[in-house]
Amino acid sequence: MRQVYTVLDKLRLKLKENGITNTVTFGDILQIDLDKTTIYPLSHITLGDVVFSPHIVTATIQLFCLDVVDKTNELTDDDIFYGNDNLQDILNTQLQVVNDIQAELRRGGLFDDNLQLTTDITASPFMDNFENELAGWAVTINIEMPNTEHTIC
Repeated sequence: MRQVYTVLDKLRLKLKENGITNTVTFGDILQIDLDKTTIYPLSHITLGDVVFSPHIVTATIQLFCLDVVDKTNELTDDDIFYGNDNLQDILNTQLQVVNDIQAELRRGGLFDDNLQLTTDITASPFMDNFENELAGWAVTINIEMPNTEHTIC
């Protein structure tokens, strides 16, 4: 079976092509490299359950799109809505990364490659969940693809 390699490689390539994401990683979310040497923004992919239906494989993928929150050196009380950091900028740009991927899976190149999103998805924001004050979005995507790699004995 090549479906795992196919879906991971194609997602990685699309994430790298978006002009926003600098690094794409894979594995357990607790194993994300939180070192200051990581080049952010970062997209992290985890693989979840896989469901086999007649002629269809559905893989559950969790995608984290995140960046480091930078505090400004010159704190001000003039506009506390936008704060003294780049949090809203991160939420805006990383939500665009999520939107680009879901569009690719619905009607773009990934859809044409038979990696398809057929249900709605929900992007959940997170802020300061990691030790390096990372923020961004987490989304769970169920990607359907044809199961053409089977034989009947």
